[in-house]
Amino acid sequence: MIQRTGQTGTSQHPGRTTPLLHASVVPGPRVLRIGVVQAGQVSEERIVKQRSHVSVGSSENNTFVLSTSAIPATFRLFELIDHDYHLNFLEHMTGRVALPTGTCELSLLKAQAERGSRGAYRIRLGEDSRGKVVIGDITLLFQLVPSPPVQPMAQLPVAVLRGAGAIDWNTTIIAAASFLFHFLLLGSIYSDWVDPVVDDEISVAGAIDSLKAMPPPPPVEDHERPEEAASPRATPNRQTAQQPSQQKAATGRSSEKQTAALRNELEKIEFLTVGTLRGEGAATSDVLKNSELHTNALDQAAASGAGVGVGTGELKIGSAGGAIRPGVGSGLPDVGPKGRTDGTDGTGSVAKVAGPQGRASIGSETTVGVVSNASQVVAGMRPGFRSCYQRYGLAENPDAAGSIRLTIRVGAGGEVAGVSASASGSLPAAVVSCVQTRARAGQFNVPEGGSAVVVVPVTFVKQ
Repeated sequence: MIQRTGQTGTSQHPGRTTPLLHASVVPGPRVLRIGVVQAGQVSEERIVKQRSHVSVGSSENNTFVLSTSAIPATFRLFELIDHDYHLNFLEHMTGRVALPTGTCELSLLKAQAERGSRGAYRIRLGEDSRGKVVIGDITLLFQLVPSPPVQPMAQLPVAVLRGAGAIDWNTTIIAAASFLFHFLLLGSIYSDWVDPVVDDEISVAGAIDSLKAMPPPPPVEDHERPEEAASPRATPNRQTAQQPSQQKAATGRSSEKQTAALRNELEKIEFLTVGTLRGEGAATSDVLKNSELHTNALDQAAASGAGVGVGTGELKIGSAGGAIRPGVGSGLPDVGPKGRTDGTDGTGSVAKVAGPQGRASIGSETTVGVVSNASQVVAGMRPGFRSCYQRYGLAENPDAAGSIRLTIRVGAGGEVAGVSASASGSLPAAVVSCVQTRARAGQFNVPEGGSAVVVVPVTFVKQ
C-alpha cells in the first residue's frame, strides 16, 4: 500500500477543468515531454516524438547529456516495456510522481517498485503521469502528452514541378480574352468610324472662294514732305518721276530691246515738245525743269531752224524746213502763248535764270542672292533719284554733290523689306531721305531662296 502522509503524501483531487482537458486530448499513444532545470533555469526542453527509451548521463550517446557524477555514464531513466513507459530511479534520487492512484514521493514508492538491473527501482507510469526527478543539482521535469501532429512535407510550386513546358491553359485563356477585350475597347474609342464624312471637293472649293474674297494688298505709301503736297508743281513732278519706275516694274520681264524702243519714243516726244515752244530759255527750263537733257542745248535747238521742221503733215526729226513757231504750221497750230501774257502790264520783260542741273549716275549694282530683274528695277529708280537731288540738293545748295550707297533688302514676295543708306560728300539729309523713300517703292521679282540684298551705288553731280 502507498502511504499518504503530510502534504506531500496526500492525493490531489481533480478540479472542474480536468474533465475538459481529458475531453480535448487527442486519442493515440502519448510521448514524453522532458525539461532540464539547472540553477533555477530551464536549460533544455524536448518532446520525444518517437516512443523509445530515454537515457541520461555524461555520455554523448544519451538522450540528455548531464554533467553529474550522481549517476552512471549511461542510465536509462525512462524505459519502454510492452508499449508502456516505466520510470527507473536509484536510491539517492528524490522527486515526486503523479500516478493514477495519486501523487507520491519517490521514497514512498520503493516498497511497491520492482527492482531492476543495477539496483534501480521501476514504476509503471500511466497515460496522464507527470512529475520530477532530482539527480544531484539537476532536476528533470517530465510529462506524458499527446503526440504532436505530423508536419506535412514542404511542396515545391506547381510551376517548378511541371517544368517550363507546361502551360496553365485556364490562366492563358483568361489573359488572352482580357487583352482582346481591352484592345477592341481602345480601338473603338480612337477610331474615326463615328466621324462625319468630309467631301474633299467642297473643302477645296471653299478654300478657293476664301482666297478670291481676300482684299488686295494696301498700296505702297510715298512719304512726301509737307511742302511738296502744298506746292501745285509738286504733283506733276512726282507723277513724272514715278511714271518710269512704275512702267519698269510693270514690264520687268520685257527684253532690253523693248526698253530701248520705249526710251527712244520718250526722247522723240521731248524733242517735239521743245519744237512747239518759243526760243526763250525761261519757257524751256520751266517745262523740262527736272529732265536730264541740257537746257542750253534745247534752247538753241528751239531758236534755230535746224533739228525740227515741217514736212508733209507729220513731224520728222532731222529734216530741214525751218523752226516751228507758236500758231504757225500745219502740225500744232495753237500751241504756245501769243501776244501779251495775262496778268502783265505790257511794259518790260522778265527773264528767269535757271539754276544748275543735277545728274544721278547709278553704278553696277551688287546682288547677294538671285533677283532676275534687279538691273531693270534699279535703272527705273534713276529719274526719281535725280529728282531728289535736284529738288532737295541743288535747290538749296548749288554746290551740293556726293554719293549714296544704298542697301536694299528684298522680301520673299519681291517687295522691298528695308533700305539703308550711307552718304558721302556735301549732300543734305533731305536728299538721302528722299532717295531711301524712292527705293522703298521698288518692286522686284520673287528672289530665289526667299530673300536677297541689292547694293546700289548712286553718284550725284551738277552739270
